[in-house]
Amino acid sequence: MRGLRLYFEDLQRAGVQHLLMPMPAGVAGAFPAELTGTPVPTETIPPSGKETGPSTSADTASTTAPEPVSPAMPKKQPARETASRKELPPQPTAVPGAEQLSLLGGTGRTWQNVRLPEGGSREEILAELARQVAQCVRCPALVANRTQTVFGVGNPYAELVFIGEAPGYDEDVQGFPFVGRAGQLLTAMITNGMGMRREDVYICNILRCRPPNNRTPTREEAANCRPWLDATLAVIQPKFICCLGNVAAQNLLGTDLTIGRLRGKVWEYNGAKVICTYHPAFLLRNPAMKREAWEDLKLLLQVMGRPIPRRATPET
Repeated sequence: MRGLRLYFEDLQRAGVQHLLMPMPAGVAGAFPAELTGTPVPTETIPPSGKETGPSTSADTASTTAPEPVSPAMPKKQPARETASRKELPPQPTAVPGAEQLSLLGGTGRTWQNVRLPEGGSREEILAELARQVAQCVRCPALVANRTQTVFGVGNPYAELVFIGEAPGYDEDVQGFPFVGRAGQLLTAMITNGMGMRREDVYICNILRCRPPNNRTPTREEAANCRPWLDATLAVIQPKFICCLGNVAAQNLLGTDLTIGRLRGKVWEYNGAKVICTYHPAFLLRNPAMKREAWEDLKLLLQVMGRPIPRRATPET
């Protein structure tokens, strides 16, 4: 044995780390299974040492022989990495369910940057979001043009949320969405057409700032403002959403389909049923399209399980 030990020491000094050699079953049994490569059984072998079933030649052929290792120099176990890993910084607290709002690419990740107060009511959280929106400077052209930001208004516990395009002149001045002529028509659609009060729903826009000359928002502007929309929806958690116009519908649903192809159908966004219709400003310029908008409102009422008011007409 002393000669065999000296032989292995000479090999080690020569730089030999592994020595392949046949290992009889009796010798292999003297070493732990993790060193010999022998699989650890998942079932307990009976005390008698006998197999529970007859052994066949097929079983023997399918068994892979363990790789032989040197008994004098067992394989080194890899060093643990947990000690060298650095702890990640704590993540901002998000409203429950906010991480699920990721229909558009990157939406969920962007929303994680929005910090919210812990344990606040919906009113308090929305007020804090509005305060943060007022400090937003992501879109220089919008910041230079706005009088103030326009967040949202309505019932924080509403089942129905209306989403428009962007604030106009009147909204920019007053700080509330849909307060101009288009807002008056939207109020009539809600009260006369649906038999609800404006205070029963929540109203917001894709953008929180007025674009110069009321132009259509760009994709970049909509993407920059998307976290605020997702945060708002995460707080309110509506069951139904009504998109007003192309910009609202395309940005929420992540599609290039026009409003003409999106309306008349029931879509879904994070569990909420979505109905798309024309923007009130478009209806003011095209009164003949009010009839189609009325059909959309009836579809929305049907999805919500609400009756159609008797006095409601397409001219609402």
